[in-house]
Amino acid sequence: MRRLRFLTNRHRAPSTNTALGLLLAFNAGAVNAGGFLVLHMYTSHMTGFASQLADGMVLGNLTLLLNALGAILAFVTGAAACAVLVNWARQHRLHGVYALPLLLEAALMFPFGLAGAITLTWATPFAVPLTVLLLSFIMGLQNAVASKTSGGSTRTTHMTGNITDVGIELGKMLYWNRRAPSTPLPVRHDRGRLRRCGGLVGMFVLGGTVGALGFKHVGFICVVPLAALLLALSIPPLWRDLAQLRRLAS
Repeated sequence: MRRLRFLTNRHRAPSTNTALGLLLAFNAGAVNAGGFLVLHMYTSHMTGFASQLADGMVLGNLTLLLNALGAILAFVTGAAACAVLVNWARQHRLHGVYALPLLLEAALMFPFGLAGAITLTWATPFAVPLTVLLLSFIMGLQNAVASKTSGGSTRTTHMTGNITDVGIELGKMLYWNRRAPSTPLPVRHDRGRLRRCGGLVGMFVLGGTVGALGFKHVGFICVVPLAALLLALSIPPLWRDLAQLRRLAS
């Protein structure tokens, strides 16, 4: 529990950023891949939704446009909610400044896991069911947590940047440094960056596999253990801040 508390602490270290990022990448992969089985869309894929938004405008397809607009707005709102919670915690000198967004994410995932089949049918003004907006909000919230903890170097809900970085470091590792007087400083790959980005991709794929199998065989209830993981990350630091939170509430 002591180690979990430090993962969301305001005092950061590269090791804690990496550990938190790996856990969140697993969670994002599970939600994203599992959600695809029931929604037929990846709710963390904002690049695709941005392209869909343009296609909807050009084709004059209002349903396509509203679908993409709703997902993007939900993702942005989730990221904004994370920023509000983190900055509030910082200003009130809480230790677990990143615990509140994860607690909110868990609070949203529990009802989704317990009543996902019901929310899947709830209509919204954006031509998509409430489930799509909910998962997009969760993905925006989580991605902002990883981004803020690492100073923008870690992304957990989409792997384009991480896979690009893996390719860059592999290219540097395979580069042949000529031994000549005129040759500048030799090219060296960053082992830490390669391990971190490779680990994030691996955990995202592993989480996606677990999520897809869970949704396929047991349904929405498989989200409950993922929410429990987020609770395990958020409760210990908030318990430490309990006295401070009580003073703020009084």
